[in-house]
Amino acid sequence: MASYVEQALTRGEVILHLGRTSWWSLWGYVVAGVLLLPVFGVGLVVLAVAWVKQRSTELAVTNKRVITKFGFIQRDTVELNIQKVESVQVQQGILGRILDFGTIVVAGGGTPQAPVPGIHDPMGFRRAFLEAQDAALKERGSLPATPD
Repeated sequence: MASYVEQALTRGEVILHLGRTSWWSLWGYVVAGVLLLPVFGVGLVVLAVAWVKQRSTELAVTNKRVITKFGFIQRDTVELNIQKVESVQVQQGILGRILDFGTIVVAGGGTPQAPVPGIHDPMGFRRAFLEAQDAALKERGSLPATPD
């Protein structure tokens, strides 16, 4: 089964970077699930919730857009044209810095902010976005080419 991001691609659009939810950001669910395993399988339900949260959040940078998708049964998506994104913020606490996870906040002109919590390697995502945005602007001719 193809992911939402793969299904949403348009002609000529290529995925440049996929973000994923860090298991470290779900540590509370995992600990509670393990501790509650002896209680009539309640722990299995909590662990299943953690697994669904981890698998149902998608984040991608393509050569044309930034795509975020949340939810398993109810789906919420935000898709922003890469040239219209004004900022990508990274929010990391101490634990997030140590374990390399954080919240990405994507903001575009006239669009509400789209926070994506618990993303693994948020600085790598930000870097991939900035590189894709620079490439898109150079292709459009809005940014002077710089020698590498």
